[in-house]
Amino acid sequence: MVLRDARERWVHTGGIELCVAELGDASRPTVLLVHGYPDSKEVWSEVATRLAGDFHVVLYDVRGHGRSTAPRPLRGGFTLEKLTDDFLAVVDAVSPDRPVHLVGHDWGSVQSWEFVTVPRTQGRIASFTSLSGPSLDHFGHWIKKRMTRPTPRRVGQLLGQGAKSWYVYLLHTPALPELAWRGPLGKQWPKILSRVEKVPSGDYPTSSLPSDAAHGAWLYRDNIRTRLRHPRPDAYAHAPVQLITPTGDAFLSERLYDDLAHWAPDLVRRTLPAKHWVPRTRPDQLATWISEFASAHEEQGAEMPAPVASGKPHADRFGGQLVLVTGAASGIGRATAFAFAEAGARVVAVDRDGPGAARTASMARLIGAPGAWGETVDVSDEQAMEKLAEKVAHEYGIVDVLVNNAGIGLSGSFFETTSDDWKKVLDVNLWGVIHGCRIFGRQMADRGQGGHIVNTASAAAFQPSRALPAYSTSKAAVLMLSECLRAELAGQGIGVSAICPGIVNTNITATARFAGVSEDEEKRRQKRTARLYGMRNYPPEKVADAILRAVVRNEAVVPVTPEARGAHLLSRLSPRALRALARLEPPL
Repeated sequence: MVLRDARERWVHTGGIELCVAELGDASRPTVLLVHGYPDSKEVWSEVATRLAGDFHVVLYDVRGHGRSTAPRPLRGGFTLEKLTDDFLAVVDAVSPDRPVHLVGHDWGSVQSWEFVTVPRTQGRIASFTSLSGPSLDHFGHWIKKRMTRPTPRRVGQLLGQGAKSWYVYLLHTPALPELAWRGPLGKQWPKILSRVEKVPSGDYPTSSLPSDAAHGAWLYRDNIRTRLRHPRPDAYAHAPVQLITPTGDAFLSERLYDDLAHWAPDLVRRTLPAKHWVPRTRPDQLATWISEFASAHEEQGAEMPAPVASGKPHADRFGGQLVLVTGAASGIGRATAFAFAEAGARVVAVDRDGPGAARTASMARLIGAPGAWGETVDVSDEQAMEKLAEKVAHEYGIVDVLVNNAGIGLSGSFFETTSDDWKKVLDVNLWGVIHGCRIFGRQMADRGQGGHIVNTASAAAFQPSRALPAYSTSKAAVLMLSECLRAELAGQGIGVSAICPGIVNTNITATARFAGVSEDEEKRRQKRTARLYGMRNYPPEKVADAILRAVVRNEAVVPVTPEARGAHLLSRLSPRALRALARLEPPL
């Protein structure tokens, strides 16, 4: 997406003409987006258009990039001091009477750390969001600390980051980077970004890439060695900082930011399961986090705390994301909705029990969800699920995390289980999961910004039982479906996890069907089963915690409860033992 609706102006500073683009109402708070290497301002186009409805969005081509002119000579023309001059010139032009909310990616973040830590910019920056670009001063101190007080872990961290920084050494070689970028590398770069970083093809990168990259090599040559050898001792941030760390960044180790709280006392951390070029691959999530952080610090400056700055578990990962949970009126589904709400996610609670779903949504808002909604849907109804997906996409956005949890229980021998019994179990336990994965998973894939699908299977998926032929079959199918989907969607950045709980204290036992027995006997068995599960008393909240961890770690199969883990291990090491256990009659 090019910046077709942008208003352009030229800002003159130190013999340089900077091309500046603006979107949105100029009377609103200003968000200033600074690009990295070897990009131009167009790397931010997807994020900028999403922010323009609420902010005055400003982007500019760094000197020597895009349509901005390059210094002559190039050597010495890209120092952090001169880049700070450019920043102040742009701010004076676009927001002379009001501090800006600064956002930087890659080298845009590196130079923005300079802006937010030098005294001459104090009062000009309301907040700073950093993506994939550390302060060179902080980096220098990080290196010195590990070299002067080495431990095996610190040496490993140094070697790890040194390996990730291979390109920095190449950019310091004379002439070679320029020749590569103006030759074969410049021509192949769009294909490399698409194949390695999964950057969508289109109008990015721009045609100025070869000259941008050739000029930008001087960003490294003019600054890296000087600052790493002699880092400033007073590089403290004078504005609130939001750090967004892509967990799959091939160029920067997460360990670089271990000491960041020392330099940025007002710090919020975020993590994103993505690679380096997140402005192109995850613009929705970035726009949400940037908007939240800027809005939180707009009216009263740093005195107003950001809503994401709490110590809630996983708040750095799920804050602001949209999570849909089926079977959310009770049990594992309700506990999962609450866990995501506590982590700051927006929650859609889905259940055929409408009042129960509404209660879950209401409680989720009280727990901490910035938004929560209850929806009444039978997951076995394909048309109803399609309508739900349309509504959710239109009113709340594309789902980031889908939890297919709705399920029903059925016990009884194979010959006593009727065709109707089989249909009911498979419609909810299997087809409900299929509908959710197909409909919401398609939306995730079409968006092209990743996501995660969690399917609640069961320990019964790998632990056979003579009393659970229909239920075990449905859950085994869910497990295999999850494994197949995981393989298919991995290339699109969508993770898939199968959660396999054992005996958990939920009301599924009180509502489970028992085939081939009278109504009175069924009620007796329901009470007996509920009592046994209650005595086991494994809380659904622990399953919810396992679900959040599975998403964070992108785990494939997660047995929950000791008996589930034991059965999973036996299924691999001694399946004959499991088959022997399957012959036992449950004590009902």
